[in-house]
Amino acid sequence: MAILLVAILLWNTLQAGQAQPEEVPYSQFLTALDEGRVAEVTITDETEILGTYQGPAGDQGDARKFETVLPFKSDSDFTRRLEEAGVTMTAERNETSPLFTILLTWAPVLLLVALWIFFMRQMQSGGNRAMSFGKSKAKLLNTTGKKVTFSDVSGVEEAKEELQEIVEFLKEPQKFQKLGGRIPKGVLLMGPPGTGKTLLARAIAGEANVPFFSISGSDFVEMFVGVGASRVRDLFEQGMKNAPCIIFIDEIDAVGRHRGAGLGGGHDEREQTLNQLLVEMDGFESNEGVILIAATNRPDVLDPALLRPGRFDRRVVVDRPDINGRLGILKVHTREIPLDDDVDLAVIARGTPGFAGADLANLVNESALIAARRNKKKVEMEDFEFAKDKVMMGVERKTMMLTDEEKTVTAYHEAGHALVAAFTPGADPLHKVTIIPRGRALGLTMQLPTEDKYTYKKEYVKAQIAILMGGRVAEELTMDDITTGAGNDIERSSDMARRMVREWGMSELGPLSYAGKDEPVFLGRDIAQRADYSEDTAIRIDREVERIVQEGYERARAILTQHHQLLEDLAQALLEKESLDGREVYKLVEEATGEDLTPARPELPNEKMDITPEGPQPAIHDGPEAAEARDDEGEGADADADPDADDVRAESDVVSSADAPSAAEPEPEAEGSEADEREVASAQRRSAEPATGSD
Repeated sequence: MAILLVAILLWNTLQAGQAQPEEVPYSQFLTALDEGRVAEVTITDETEILGTYQGPAGDQGDARKFETVLPFKSDSDFTRRLEEAGVTMTAERNETSPLFTILLTWAPVLLLVALWIFFMRQMQSGGNRAMSFGKSKAKLLNTTGKKVTFSDVSGVEEAKEELQEIVEFLKEPQKFQKLGGRIPKGVLLMGPPGTGKTLLARAIAGEANVPFFSISGSDFVEMFVGVGASRVRDLFEQGMKNAPCIIFIDEIDAVGRHRGAGLGGGHDEREQTLNQLLVEMDGFESNEGVILIAATNRPDVLDPALLRPGRFDRRVVVDRPDINGRLGILKVHTREIPLDDDVDLAVIARGTPGFAGADLANLVNESALIAARRNKKKVEMEDFEFAKDKVMMGVERKTMMLTDEEKTVTAYHEAGHALVAAFTPGADPLHKVTIIPRGRALGLTMQLPTEDKYTYKKEYVKAQIAILMGGRVAEELTMDDITTGAGNDIERSSDMARRMVREWGMSELGPLSYAGKDEPVFLGRDIAQRADYSEDTAIRIDREVERIVQEGYERARAILTQHHQLLEDLAQALLEKESLDGREVYKLVEEATGEDLTPARPELPNEKMDITPEGPQPAIHDGPEAAEARDDEGEGADADADPDADDVRAESDVVSSADAPSAAEPEPEAEGSEADEREVASAQRRSAEPATGSD
């Protein structure tokens, strides 16, 4: 119907654009006929005449065509008169269908009736149809598919114990009610992305055998004010109809952020949605039998009213797995992958500190793709190593053409980092040194810790600053001029020293905090920031930061000056081979000094560890059935782990990216590029403020 109406309107528009014949009285037509100014006429239905003037139009202006109506039907006398005037005559019959005329007349009315029926049907239907945007978009979990249960989740026994009580309450509520106990109304799952929060929620649904509604926090927010609150009401109404049931809200920080702070006001759509959610969870009317489970990786931005007891009574932390957990996850994800005999999953687990379950699944998948690309029948250890380097450091850019001078500078720069790391007691072992460009970095020196660390000593942090200074010192000792390649190293070492003074109390200013919480405004934090110290204190802080960085610089200079020839040898080895692993670097050091500086490795986890569903499992694992759950994890900082320790960890693992400025940039921006950001984020996944490389 709509297409027909558009066609009719288009036809009328085209007709209106054409020249229309002039309507003239019948008497004027006779006058023109007697004067011989009529060239031809077409008689339709014996009463209508459409004619054309002959020669200049005269009083008719530019009009050449005319039309008139006979006061009588055309007869022989009128026809003879036209013949005598020499007018060409044509007779036609109007063949317009009456049905078409009726349809053209009633088309607007029929169109309005069709639109009314369409909107009424939309209002009566649910889902995401028009006029039903106030309805909840929650999806009811399909119970016919393959279920995820607690046997598919391991390594978080405390979290499972907390959540198991909810399952038992839904199955046997009288067990708790007879002692006066009340099941928590809400459970908040907190942890970094990829650790299995959504998988845990799916496991609860699989164990409880009750209706499970799943929705994302962003599904509540629309451009229309009040829609989100309406969807919250509709969601809990569905929950009450299906009680007992579980409602799972993923990424609740999309609607649960602080009210009345940041750039949003107190009456925007998001805050109205949060207000309605607070009322539904613990308002005047109690929603018994409806348990709300939410997941987030930013619990620090949630509104305090949402976190209080009575709403989210329990907060369950789902953190990254340790080395045993990573080994278990690797075994889970390699069950269906043919592995070569040389593959040692324990070595891979030790070399992937900070990896979450989703990261390890990606590593295994990349290894399989690489082996398939090389036409192998089994995945070998070298495929895993290549995939690990690709995930941690970025893709190799072997086609990038560097001049010999740039390669030489990069080789000495990375050799400086590597030697300072090798001769610094307590530093993390070297994993790889390369001058092959990866991502936006021209070279990389990578360290991996021997074991998982959660706190760091002052000497360890100072050692990392010295290692970061090794690249610049090497350039000064071997080159005629320094480059911008150390820009990112300087930025990271300065930031680390500033945090030592302002946050960690590792300076002569004493155990005092001078750091303000610089949170992004759009996350619901305050716009204005205030300093809690005087100008004099700020000067002392700057001096302490300068002293700490300068000490690291002098420490690196002393090491490289003492081992200058070794620096030359290592740089030449890099220019020859382009990449050296940690063992090769330590071998060069031993040949030159006679000292074996290779750090001792801790004992590997037991490879015969039982990870069957019945046996103890070391960590959360999300198997093939949980691929969708892994994809649901968002991005954000780990608010539950120690953020300070994470920053040191990330800053120390990928030590350097010696980059050169682009020739098209008059002023090279050495700070803030994406070179090391991807490397650090991939290598450790722990930095709340990931270190960045230089361009």
